[in-house]
Amino acid sequence: MPAVLEIIQKTAEFLTARGVESARLNAELLIGHALELKRMQLYLQFERLLTEPELAKIRPLVKRRSQREPLQYILGSVDFGGLKLKVDRRALIPRPETELLIESVVGLCTKPPARVLDLGTGSGAIALALAKAFPEALVTAVDFSADALALAAENAEATELLARVKLERASWFEGIAPDVRFDLIVSNPPYLSEAEAAGAAPEVRDHEPKTALVAADGGLSDLRHIIKTAPDFLTEGGMLALETGIAQHADLIRLVTESGLVRVESRKDLTGRDRFLVAWKAGGETA
Repeated sequence: MPAVLEIIQKTAEFLTARGVESARLNAELLIGHALELKRMQLYLQFERLLTEPELAKIRPLVKRRSQREPLQYILGSVDFGGLKLKVDRRALIPRPETELLIESVVGLCTKPPARVLDLGTGSGAIALALAKAFPEALVTAVDFSADALALAAENAEATELLARVKLERASWFEGIAPDVRFDLIVSNPPYLSEAEAAGAAPEVRDHEPKTALVAADGGLSDLRHIIKTAPDFLTEGGMLALETGIAQHADLIRLVTESGLVRVESRKDLTGRDRFLVAWKAGGETA
């Protein structure tokens, strides 16, 4: 029977041939997952011979990854904002860039927000991370997808945050009572154009939900709607924070200014590109 190290090496070669980036890391994570071993535990067992039942657990996972199914969907979870979240095809995979959005929001708040709104919550990542960061806040998480909301509910229960996160099925602000105001509104909405989505990696293009990726009007339609409507639902001094496409900020800053929000800031992602937009409603003490 082959040893652990031999299977890792062969798996990495197999995945590399199929265009998978970081193939060695992927191989280690997949094999560790199948064997229920952390990477360090795996390293300590490189010479161990694998049994046929163990190989039978590894093979389907490697096949799925070779077909460019996202690693996170295969492993079934991702760490985000200090939480371990379940992920599957029902929602987008939470990404490190969005963690940076959370860090920026927390750092910009001069006082903890009492009410928070997460638009297009997907897996619930943003809503749950903000509920964790602001223990006194009441968080409303909205998504049009019933499947995504079901996943968000599973994550809210698993992280023991369900009592403070209200899940609503609606299209953006449609499910929010007109007299409700929020100190903080955050969203990572669809912002890719059809052409950008078509040119994305197979993991994104073929496996993640298209409705959570692509927006009309070159990726701007949902962002435009959120920016136009958000001022009506913000408290005085309340904050709007958005994740956006990297080539959209000139148009978005103009839209924010026209909406009446103030103190518009463009912030960069982990690669130094314009990715986040933050603005405040005039009046009161800023969030």
